[in-house]
Amino acid sequence: MQLVVKANAQQKESFLARGIPRGIDICWLSDTMPIPAADAYFDLLFEEEGPAFLTLPDKPVFINAVIETTENLPSNSIRINAWNGFMERDRIEIASANLPANSEKSELLKKATTILDRLGWAHIVVPDIPGMIAARVIAMIVNEAYFALADEVSTKVSIDTAMKLGTHYPYGPFEWSEKIGVHKIYALLHKLNETDTRYTPAPNLQKEASQNNPVNQ
Repeated sequence: MQLVVKANAQQKESFLARGIPRGIDICWLSDTMPIPAADAYFDLLFEEEGPAFLTLPDKPVFINAVIETTENLPSNSIRINAWNGFMERDRIEIASANLPANSEKSELLKKATTILDRLGWAHIVVPDIPGMIAARVIAMIVNEAYFALADEVSTKVSIDTAMKLGTHYPYGPFEWSEKIGVHKIYALLHKLNETDTRYTPAPNLQKEASQNNPVNQ
């Protein structure tokens, strides 16, 4: 099986760390090379650079689109949560359009899950909603931590330590925000806040996101 992957250095490392069985060849796509033929494609830089595989309507494309739903993605898209820190989890979250079982989209999902099975990657199909499941939870925890920081409950280091010791999370909320990118956390909260005020971004988080957004630099 042939896979084509567009990723940065950190994503490449996380991708390979999950393990690649024998018989699966990977081509790492660069900006200067034509898109080769393959059985499936992984676009892990979608949120930074936009879609990379628009001319491949018949092949499944796994897109690192944690915030955007498939409604606004090419028809052959399978969303995958490949944010920093999530590729290392035991199960990978994927999402496809919520359509009837006999639909074309469902066939695409079957192809996608077959590919992940070949890779030996445990995965879970989650609702096609902004943030999927895990990213929503982490974003809310990070947001509450910023509110607590503004209220002078404690320091960033102490809040991170308390969360790791108390919940056995691999990272504290501020460590999560740094690993993922505080601008991505804010973008997800801003999207969710459009329909649910529980996700209203903390002012300090919004401020840091504006300062740390690569688009603004």
